[in-house]
Amino acid sequence: MLDSINRTVTQAQVEAYADAAGDHNPIHLDAAFAAKTPFGKRIAHGMLTLAMVSEMLTSAYPNNWASGGHLKVRFRAPVFPGETIHVTGEVKKVTESDGVRSAEITIGVKKDDGEDVITGQAFVQLD
Repeated sequence: MLDSINRTVTQAQVEAYADAAGDHNPIHLDAAFAAKTPFGKRIAHGMLTLAMVSEMLTSAYPNNWASGGHLKVRFRAPVFPGETIHVTGEVKKVTESDGVRSAEITIGVKKDDGEDVITGQAFVQLD
């Protein structure tokens, strides 16, 4: 099991991410606009949530993750500012090919109520 990460997503983080990414979609920033959507309120960027998965993987595999790790994920539910998410990872298998060991890691992001936000796998070379 990798060390998990628990974070409460704030509207300030969403706004900072919007500026950094250049993604100023009103669903993330405009409460009046977001109220008229099926979500009923502003949502965090999916990639902001996914960045917390990368934070966990970078902590576990500092050099190896940055030099060639990759993800295969599905976004399952939105995260609303003020919600706390829990990022987890578990090594499911380690394989070796041509002398290079690689790990397949099941990753998940859940809300406090247990709802899945992101599910998928991460892949990272170990050697």
